[in-house]
Amino acid sequence: MSENDNLQEADGKIELNTTEAPQSPEKKTNSEEPILEEVKESTEPVENNIDISQETETIETETTNKENVDDVMDAVDDVIEHTDEPKAEDTNKIDAHVEEIEEANAEDAEDEANAERHKLESKDYHSMSMEQLTIEFEQLIDNHKIQNIKAQVDEIKSEFGSKFDALLDEKKEEFINDGGNAIDFYYSSPVKKRFNNAFKTYRNSLNAYYKERENNLKANLEKRLHIIEEIKGLVNAEENINTTYKHFKDLQEQWRNAGPIPRDRYNNAWNSYHHHVEIFYDVLHLNRDLRDMDFKHNLEQKTKIIERAEELAKDDNINRSFRELQVLHKLWKEDLGPVAREHRDEIWERFSDATKTIHDKRQSYYANLDKAREKNLERKEEIISKIEEVASDTSSSHQAWQKKIKSIEALREDFFNAGKVPQKVNEETWSKFKGAVRTFNRNKNAFYKNLKKDQYDNLEKKKALIQIAIDNKDNEDFAATTPLMKKIQSDWKKIGHVPRRDSDKIWKEFKGACNAYFDRLNAERNEANKELMAAYEQKSALLEEVNALKLSGKPEADIKSIKEKISAWKAIGHVPSNKRYIDGKFNKALDGLFGQLDMDKTKLEMIKFENKLESLSQPNDTRLLDNEQNFIRKKISEVKGEINQLENNMQFFSNVDESNPLVKDVIKNIEKHKQGLLIWQEKLKKIKSMY
Repeated sequence: MSENDNLQEADGKIELNTTEAPQSPEKKTNSEEPILEEVKESTEPVENNIDISQETETIETETTNKENVDDVMDAVDDVIEHTDEPKAEDTNKIDAHVEEIEEANAEDAEDEANAERHKLESKDYHSMSMEQLTIEFEQLIDNHKIQNIKAQVDEIKSEFGSKFDALLDEKKEEFINDGGNAIDFYYSSPVKKRFNNAFKTYRNSLNAYYKERENNLKANLEKRLHIIEEIKGLVNAEENINTTYKHFKDLQEQWRNAGPIPRDRYNNAWNSYHHHVEIFYDVLHLNRDLRDMDFKHNLEQKTKIIERAEELAKDDNINRSFRELQVLHKLWKEDLGPVAREHRDEIWERFSDATKTIHDKRQSYYANLDKAREKNLERKEEIISKIEEVASDTSSSHQAWQKKIKSIEALREDFFNAGKVPQKVNEETWSKFKGAVRTFNRNKNAFYKNLKKDQYDNLEKKKALIQIAIDNKDNEDFAATTPLMKKIQSDWKKIGHVPRRDSDKIWKEFKGACNAYFDRLNAERNEANKELMAAYEQKSALLEEVNALKLSGKPEADIKSIKEKISAWKAIGHVPSNKRYIDGKFNKALDGLFGQLDMDKTKLEMIKFENKLESLSQPNDTRLLDNEQNFIRKKISEVKGEINQLENNMQFFSNVDESNPLVKDVIKNIEKHKQGLLIWQEKLKKIKSMY
């Protein structure tokens, strides 16, 4: 890699990196199919790994004053692993931040396409429903490389499992409360099947990827080990130093292009490589100018890397800084060789300090993130308390429980939308939430279990009414059956709920039997109504004649004409109940005719009354006549009261001459009421004769 290339990498056009700790696999449930176990990423160990952990004294032999090669090679076996990084026993304070970077780079080293995983953001899966989680899972599989979505898949899998477990507990309790045996419980969910199918696709694709990658990683590791062996062999090379140096540079280029290797061999292989590269520089009779030129170039590039790391240490975008720092460490380790010995500790300490600053800021960021999530924890604990409060409510009506069910559904939604809580209390919070919801569900199920007993009693009552309706739907005695059918319809409404699965069925049976009867009744009435409508048409024509009738002025002849019209009206018969207003019109027309007659008012009044009685008389129904008789009796009582009152008033005029105008009015009024009383009494006799 050229100097310009190194600088371009170091300047940091780097994507945002977020690393999440993988979550543990979900526990299996007794649902239709357990959530599939997590696919493992480890590769098999590769033989011929080079162990460079042995510590010996450092050889500081000047390349221009080296003793014979055989003696030096004996000493090489005892040489300490000496790179730009400090020795392990001196780095207790910085191991954590360096190890974090190296672990991330080791993971990326297995596949160059792994860099995509740093661009993927984890969404708020906690607030998603099982359907939404499944859709998100499928989209990840379709749109991204399978090896780069593990963090998101783990989180989706965890959230889906938690939500499905809660649903499963609820369904199991309902099953047991309905009388089922726990060992027989089985629950199938379409969304669960869809999620499992997506996970199978993910697992199979990931397994295929790892199988192919494993073969490539092993081959690449063999290449790198072979390159290390060749570099080791350059120490004994008897060729011209320039030829050896050219060969060395060629081996370095081969190393850079050798491809990814297993992550568990990454650091060991790179340390071995750097170890032998430094031996090559430190031990051989290398041309000092070439070596110093290399050292100078490496120092310049590493200094620029340090300067960039120090800039990143001031950047407030923690994830971006960390991601670019990973690249800088990779450049430092993979693309650049050693520097002069006198600069090694100094530049490494400076680079390590910048790394530690970024590391500490990142740790602080996540610590502060947990503090921010403390508010979410408070909100969730408040929601849990509300759920517990609703669960403890002793309301015992169906309507009250329906309100509580809606309230719990809203609180559940609020809980999932409240955001993440600190990782250390995540399980505890989720457990408390599930416990509160479970308590509510148990109380709800207990209520509806008792309610179902009442519903089964109601079911038996309604079945009895259905049988009555079926037994009478073909009854021809409409007068007796109609009140019965109306009564059982009223009784049906008074009976409470029945089990939902039976509700529609029994209603259709009852409604069918009732409709069958009333359809027959209406058909019968429609047939009778044809005759009644014909009568109505005849009365309408006769009414027109009465309205057009002209009296001759001869009372006897005119009364005869009027009675003929009355007889004709009676002969026509009854009209439909909704057309009975025509009788009122006829009586009004008669009143007009009677008013034109010059004859005894009492006689006229009785003629009119007899006509009225005819209209009030109904076959098998005396209610109208009863009402009229009660009215007449009331009027007789009222008139008698008026007469008594007037006669009592006359006592005040005992010494007054009857010619007094006031006395005359009273006497006249008494006579008038007595005449009226006679008419009412005649009417009462007449109406009694109608029964």
